[in-house]
Amino acid sequence: MKKIAFQGELGAYSHLACIEAAPDHNPVACRTFESAMEQVNASECHLAMIPIENSVAGRVADIHYLLGGYDLKIYSEHFQEINHQLMVKPGASLDTIKNVRSHSMAIGQCHAAIKKYNLDVIIMADTAGSAKFISEQGTMEDSAIASTLAADTYGLDIVDTNIQDMKNNTTRFLIMSKELQQERNENLSYLTSCIFEVKSVPSALYKALGGFATNGVNLTKLESFIVDGDFNKAQFYIDLDGHAEDQSVKGALEELSFYTEKLKVLGVYPKHSYRNN
Repeated sequence: MKKIAFQGELGAYSHLACIEAAPDHNPVACRTFESAMEQVNASECHLAMIPIENSVAGRVADIHYLLGGYDLKIYSEHFQEINHQLMVKPGASLDTIKNVRSHSMAIGQCHAAIKKYNLDVIIMADTAGSAKFISEQGTMEDSAIASTLAADTYGLDIVDTNIQDMKNNTTRFLIMSKELQQERNENLSYLTSCIFEVKSVPSALYKALGGFATNGVNLTKLESFIVDGDFNKAQFYIDLDGHAEDQSVKGALEELSFYTEKLKVLGVYPKHSYRNN
């Protein structure tokens, strides 16, 4: 059976994304994002499920740097709704718990429930790992914030459902591949994603982006990030509407290349239907 790698413990939201986006692939848990991508780079797994941004918390730290560091391409994107559940060991209840464990991001998204139940916060490495810890080492005073899948995986009871403060909590994932690329379908709309570094000359970024305007190409995302700890070497991540084979996109990328030291196309892939909501 084909495999898809993800970062985290079994029951993580990335695991849930794997099940929904690639049900014909066997999910493989990895300790880090790097190891998940290395699994694909070494052909141990066919795909990697990598979170890139969350509608509430913003960009996932260091992801753009990692995307440019591997010879992998974006195969597709996936949007995963994030619904946080408050869970306990069998026998525990809302009356017995005194603390809650989870990843810092999940904790930050559930302030109201934590305050409501007057729980002390214990920060953990990830959500599913918190559920696993409760299952193996927890007491009647412990609770965790994680997914329904994590509760099912580790035999925990959910005592309060969908406790996130904001209900439109969604994470965007990029599905990475070493060799697989989708054939173009004229009935679909596409995104092209790139990373580039502009030349260190005045107005380089302004001129680099000008090609998108003159070619009528819409940028849906533009983000900068620092590489190698050098504040003079900012790189940029962009998502743009269109397929790299479109004449307008070709023209825009050609103009972009005149003003860049590095330009890497990360992938050309269909827009997810979530974007139509």
